[in-house]
Amino acid sequence: MILVAGPYRSGTGDDPRKLEANVRAMNETALTLFRAGHLGVTGEALALPLLETAGSTGPGDAVHEEIFHPVAEQLLSRCDAVLRIGGPSEGADLMVARARAWGKAVYTDLDDIPAAR
Repeated sequence: MILVAGPYRSGTGDDPRKLEANVRAMNETALTLFRAGHLGVTGEALALPLLETAGSTGPGDAVHEEIFHPVAEQLLSRCDAVLRIGGPSEGADLMVARARAWGKAVYTDLDDIPAAR
């Protein structure tokens, strides 16, 4: 199981179309991983529905701060590796740092990921 970590809010000005494009990029990468025999996952896939259910009014509100990164960190604890994609992102860089601290593999290119067993 590989966590796909990339920018969500960075550089978007919280524009919903740009946020959606960032999620799409992560989902497309997760699909590529799946088709290669891995389970690619994103924190957004779990966090965004929870945020909606919890009544978040938008990125950066108190509910977002309570849920968004903590969900990704909990998910990361169950993953074997992280694939860092996209441009600047404090959150994605945090996931990479946590993965390294926990001794997990960190990749920055799909071509570097070993074949699935």
